[in-house]
Amino acid sequence: MSDRKYHIETLALHAGQVPDPATNACAVPVYRTTAYSFRDSKHGADLFALKEFGNIYARLMNPTNDVLEKRLAALDGGAAALTLASGTAAIYFALTNIARAGDEIVSANNLYGGTFTQFDAILPQGGITVRFAPVNDLAATEARINEKTRALYIETVGNPNLDIADIEAYAVLAKKYHLPLVVDATFTPPTLLRPIEHGANIVIHSLSKWIGGHGTGIGGVVIDAGNFDWSDPKFALYNEPDRGYHGLRFAHDLGDLNSLAFILRLRTVGLRNQGPTLAPDAAWIFLQGVESLPLRMARHSENARNVAEYLAKHPKVAWVRYPGNDPLADKYLPDGAGGMVVFGVKGGAEEARKLVDSVELFTLLANVGDAKSLIIHPASTTHSQLSEEDQHKGGLQPELIRLSIGLEHIDDIIGALDDALAKL
Repeated sequence: MSDRKYHIETLALHAGQVPDPATNACAVPVYRTTAYSFRDSKHGADLFALKEFGNIYARLMNPTNDVLEKRLAALDGGAAALTLASGTAAIYFALTNIARAGDEIVSANNLYGGTFTQFDAILPQGGITVRFAPVNDLAATEARINEKTRALYIETVGNPNLDIADIEAYAVLAKKYHLPLVVDATFTPPTLLRPIEHGANIVIHSLSKWIGGHGTGIGGVVIDAGNFDWSDPKFALYNEPDRGYHGLRFAHDLGDLNSLAFILRLRTVGLRNQGPTLAPDAAWIFLQGVESLPLRMARHSENARNVAEYLAKHPKVAWVRYPGNDPLADKYLPDGAGGMVVFGVKGGAEEARKLVDSVELFTLLANVGDAKSLIIHPASTTHSQLSEEDQHKGGLQPELIRLSIGLEHIDDIIGALDDALAKL
């Protein structure tokens, strides 16, 4: 595409793609291949030595994935992106691309349960300590930063409490200590919020959610803003010679591409050598979702707002949380607050489970971001690996019901909830 600044609706359809040179196909082809042929021995050697960029082996690159990566980077305003096999893999490999044994990360505590378990139980097995602080408590966050800290981590909208992180405030703190700000923006796709515009350095999405949009694939993406200086000696992975690449120092020896040291190291060390590869068929599925993302997010947001307003007035509902009601919504989500609503019914956890079991139309499963409306009781499912104490610290009440509001007609969505609430 030209240098014209296109709107996000246009980028969702066109960014990163040129017609297939072999066939002139309009749609993005699925390249089902394990490897790619080299022109000659020098070509192959130059590719492996990173002297020339091109296709080597499908574990670390694929033309279908390449279009998806370029398109997602364009949507989020990033410099480059890398797709991985899942959103969880994207989080793990992004952070282990920054920190090594002995290093620390400071994170907000309002995390998806799987992410919390990864930070609390798995990263420490590799010698990486994660210190938690209440979201938007900048004093507590700063108090946990020390000489071993290598990154700050937040979710744009917490799962499942739906509180909005003050990205700009975290970015100021990150810059003060020269730390990358890593942001999981899964609940706020780039048609709603672009964290890089607010100071984020690295953005992560689970593609399985709204970006894919149909519950048909598992995948993740890491987007590099290309705006962080990794040459600070405390980032040892970028300044010490890499044994796997003949002593290459990623922050110094890439020439004009030093600004992309993070994403290039993630591809060559994380993806190439450890293999969390996204299959091209899954990449193709996500490309179909991206094309309709702006339209879908507008409807998700509208439907969720209407559901939140309905629940807030219902006599059997104790409380409701919806990102659009957060004090930071006008700043970060002026174009829509997404498709999530959580609420508690009067009567506690027992009544919550009754509603989950009896509601029609909504599908009971552990996912969000589908075109269909979804429901779950997080305390007994998605966050059940957390102790009651950790659930309480993260603000997860036992009666909380999580709704992912879909694209059905709003009258049918509210009607299904009304019928279920009437049974309590």
